[in-house]
Formats: sequence, C-alpha cells, structure tokens
Amino acid sequence: MQLSREDLLRAYRQMRTIREFEERVHLEFSAGGIPGFVHLYAGEEASGVGVCLDLTDRDVIASTHRGHGHCIAKGCDVKAMMGEIFGKRDGLCGGKGGSMHIADISKGMLGANGIVGGGPPLVCGAALTAKTLKTGGIAIAFCGDGASNQGTTAESMNLATVWKLPAIFVVEDNGYAESTASSWSVGGDALKRAEGFGMPGVRVDGFDFFAVHAAAREAIARARAGEGPSLLHVQLSRYYGHFEGDAMTYRGTDEVARLRAERDCLALFRRKVTEAGLLDAPALDAIDRASAALIEEAVAEAKSAAYPTEADLVTDVYAAY
Repeated sequence: MQLSREDLLRAYRQMRTIREFEERVHLEFSAGGIPGFVHLYAGEEASGVGVCLDLTDRDVIASTHRGHGHCIAKGCDVKAMMGEIFGKRDGLCGGKGGSMHIADISKGMLGANGIVGGGPPLVCGAALTAKTLKTGGIAIAFCGDGASNQGTTAESMNLATVWKLPAIFVVEDNGYAESTASSWSVGGDALKRAEGFGMPGVRVDGFDFFAVHAAAREAIARARAGEGPSLLHVQLSRYYGHFEGDAMTYRGTDEVARLRAERDCLALFRRKVTEAGLLDAPALDAIDRASAALIEEAVAEAKSAAYPTEADLVTDVYAAY
C-alpha cells in the first residue's frame, strides 16, 4: 500500500527533527551544557521512523540507551525531551531520567534503557497485556547488535513465540557493539536465530526508510492478526561514537564522511520522493526550516528552565494503581 502525501511529509518531518535534535545535542554536550552520558541516533533515523510510522498510542515500544530517535518517532514532545536531557524540572521525566531514561507512557514509550537487552522482557509483558485485554495493540523492542547476544533477548524471543505474543524485535545493527565490530562479535546469522525460535525474520537496509517501513508494516499486520512475533534485522550505521566523547579509533578515518556523502537516509528519502514526483523540494525545504526552528526553541527553553528542587527528590518514588 502506497503511503499518502501526509504520511510521507510526517515521515520526513520526524527524520529531520531527529537529525536536528541529535546534531544540536552533540554541540550542546561538547560545550558542557548537558549532564550525564549521551548516545546519539544520528544516521539511524530511517529505522526508528520506518518502524513507528504506523503505530498508535495503544502500541508500545521499549528503547535502548540510544533512544532519542525512538522517542521522537513515537510522538514524544520534543521540547520536553530537550528539557529532560538538560536535567530540567519541566523535562519529560522531571529532569530525573536524562538522556538514557526518557519515557512517556501516554505515548506508548516505555523508556530508553541503560541496561543492554533490558527492553525485550518489558515488551513481552506489554504484549501479553495487549493480548490478554484484547486492546489490539502490539509491543516492539528495539535493541542493538550487542543486545542481540544477551540472554534476556533470547529468552524474550522464545517466550514471545511460546505465548504467541503480538511482539516485534528490531535489531538495529549499526556495526559496532560499543567499539567491537558485530561482524566479529555476533555468532551466526540473526535471521537463523529468529528461525530457531520459530518466528519469521527479515533483513532490512536501514538506510532506506521505505524498505524499513515495508518490512515493519508486514510484521505489524502479522502481530495484530494474532500470528505472533517477528524479528527485523536492520543494518545501518551511526554517525557519532558509541557515546559522546568516544574517539572512534575503531572506525576507518573516512568511514563516517563516506556514509554521510553516499548513504545518508535523509538524502536517500529526498531523492526517492522527488524523483517519483511524490513530494517536491520546496515542501521538504520548509520542513527543514521548521525543524531547525523547533530545535532552536527547544534548546532556548531548556536552558532557561528551572532545575528540580530538593523537594522533588521524594516525588515519583511510588506509583498508585
């Protein structure tokens, strides 16, 4: 099914917003304005947006330490996200989570996660809830190539198959588990692992939004129809280090520059939609300007916002049901 003009504009807007967000966070962190650890998603935008475009608030995702892109793709408020990253009181989590622990349950965003492989078990619980309550919702776990080797991920894939859960496991393989090449550290084939757990697996070009979206749409339809879990092995690359401050000595000297010049997902999207006559350059340029303005406003508001107070330490400790 072909995406509508509105869907294409929304997809590009989300990808561009993620890129602008991450590039600006990179600069602000370098200037010393952002506390804690930061892991950037720039370069991987087509994956998060391609997977999340057809989701609604009844669907949930669990993210990774590299979670800013997933948050934006799932509909989290960009200004509240920036406030959170700056550690401010009006941030999405009251300034208590920071970059690695942004969450918004109202949007179905279960949270970024500093625990490698921490998302898949959460997703099994969310998927079981959706199945039991018959909400029609699904649950998606994003994880990296490093997390794909974790026992929690394997156990979750097995459980999802046994219980026939409406779950999808998205392995975003950016080539490096921190600083170790996945070609060396991941034994066997990710698709064979899916086959071993009795679920279909698809390998996807993560630089191509349309390829990711097509594969995700099929997996989502399968999950909603009660046919159980799927795995997407998305091959892509990040532009920055594992964390901000990473010297990236494990990468080729021109590797990132070549990726930006030849395989950038935003440039590929623009070329495909303009050549096909689906969108024109002025419409895309307008989104570029609007996204840049949004991030500028978000940073200005985050910098001027108040920090949490001492009294805020004792809030959000317990949840009432």
